[in-house]
Amino acid sequence: MKLIIGQGNPGPEYEKTRHNVGFLVLDYYAKKHNLDFQPKTKFHALVAELNNGEDKILFVKPTTYYNETGQSVRALADFYKIESTDILAIHDDLALPFGTLRIREKGSDAGNNGIKSLNAHLGESYTRIRVGTRNDLVEKIGDHDFVLSRFSSDESEKLSNDLYPKIAELIDDFINSNHAVTSHRI
Repeated sequence: MKLIIGQGNPGPEYEKTRHNVGFLVLDYYAKKHNLDFQPKTKFHALVAELNNGEDKILFVKPTTYYNETGQSVRALADFYKIESTDILAIHDDLALPFGTLRIREKGSDAGNNGIKSLNAHLGESYTRIRVGTRNDLVEKIGDHDFVLSRFSSDESEKLSNDLYPKIAELIDDFINSNHAVTSHRI
């Protein structure tokens, strides 16, 4: 069994923001595979299931807000007895230029509060896909406002046409245990 986490914040005011790129990726993947997210209040999450042969894959959008996602993921991991090495987290990364994807099998939070929460609840031995969101706007409005800003129309188009399909491939690789540390610039 594997757990795929999209980092993000619940609520319409956060839809399509940079901080919600993990949710957006899972929405793309769910649409591609006809998966439906169902509320699981016990886990403070929206969860979709995919059967992959004998394996069940859970796709999770925590409803705890970005900075507390570790609570939701820990509850799911404990309930389903999922090892941290079978967990993949997808999140925005302010340090990476827009269009950069970086995969890490473990590591520190690098200042990302959502990853800090996951690390506090799981340790650092889970895989993550870091989605670069940085552009010149961050210098004008600051980090906090930037991560809660929406993507430009050009960025949204690039996400839909290039990044989401590539991340979907990386998710499939992870599901099929073919993940490796790598970096991609789209």
